[in-house]
Amino acid sequence: MTEIKGSFDPAFQSIVDCFQEQYKLGLDQGSSLALTCEGETVVDIWSGHRDVAKTKLWEEDTIVNVFSSTKNATSLCAFVLADRGQLDFFAPVAQYWPEFAQNGKEKVLVSHVMSHSAGLPGWDKPVSVTDIHDADKVAALFEEQAVWWEPGTELGYHAISIGNIMGEIVKRISGRSVGNFFREEIAEPLNIDFHIGLDDKHHDRVAEIHQPVAQDPSTLFDMEEGSIMYRVMTNGIMTSPDALTPEWRRAEVPAAGGHGNGRSIAESMALLANGGSYKDKQLFSEETAQYALKEQIQGTDLVLGEPLRWGIGFALPVNNSTWHSYFTGDQVCFWAGWGGSMSIADMEKKVSFGYTPYMMEEGAIGAERSMNLGKSLSDQLLKL
Repeated sequence: MTEIKGSFDPAFQSIVDCFQEQYKLGLDQGSSLALTCEGETVVDIWSGHRDVAKTKLWEEDTIVNVFSSTKNATSLCAFVLADRGQLDFFAPVAQYWPEFAQNGKEKVLVSHVMSHSAGLPGWDKPVSVTDIHDADKVAALFEEQAVWWEPGTELGYHAISIGNIMGEIVKRISGRSVGNFFREEIAEPLNIDFHIGLDDKHHDRVAEIHQPVAQDPSTLFDMEEGSIMYRVMTNGIMTSPDALTPEWRRAEVPAAGGHGNGRSIAESMALLANGGSYKDKQLFSEETAQYALKEQIQGTDLVLGEPLRWGIGFALPVNNSTWHSYFTGDQVCFWAGWGGSMSIADMEKKVSFGYTPYMMEEGAIGAERSMNLGKSLSDQLLKL
């Protein structure tokens, strides 16, 4: 039997049992999971290894690239700025970034970007993975580009672009990169071990992201050449081996380059679950936190091909989605990362959840393992 390390409140035994069951089923090889309730950590567990060769155990301080769960941390930066009156979610992006208004983008609102409806899910010009490490270069490309649809009328996952655009907005307002802003305003005050741009001193404790069956993101979908899905998934999208390079780890990629673990994701999402407050620090108001739950758009995503619903910066449950149909209620927001990392906040129950594996599941966001853990959490929430 796989040894589970860490600690947990016996009231949450069912989630711990589900976590262990994933190892029995062969769906997990190394990961961490954490849960907070009313601002207190009630589950903080980890198990397995952090490398494919199984020579290194997953330790308490192991971190891993969480891919799109990074978007949650970037959105939290925007919530801090909004609460300070420095950012208006419903203002044009060009109010903070004047050069952005070129080619008809003067009507793109910050809320459009944060709900994946801005019409800028990808680039017109060819972009490499190395290019997306360069925030200034990518910002310049977006300045000259036109939208792919009327902002706010369609939903299409801005897989990488949301981070670049929001990162530039954060920089224009604060004078700091999004990675530095997150570290100085959120991670350090709350002692959260999450990084957008990882210092070399932390690289030795990073788990090796691994896909049992190698996948390029462009192979995950049945795409028609020339479609919006095709244009996004074949230009500027990383592959899993990219996450193993020092260059990727160092780069501030605000949509996909974050490194953390279950604990640091749960702690970050605890800010939303507790109305902007965590560890006796109020980083934004409960009123600001509620924007995560205010629906901006709903529909079949033009990039992912799934029914989705977005608030400001965070996804909301949709009953007919294969990813999260097990959640009920109107106080839950979440998102996940390629391969299976998970980030969830329930503002009614004041619960936050984080999960990070090193062995990736098939699919864009996750599959059987993610469904099992999500269903277990949903069942647990019904008991609270």
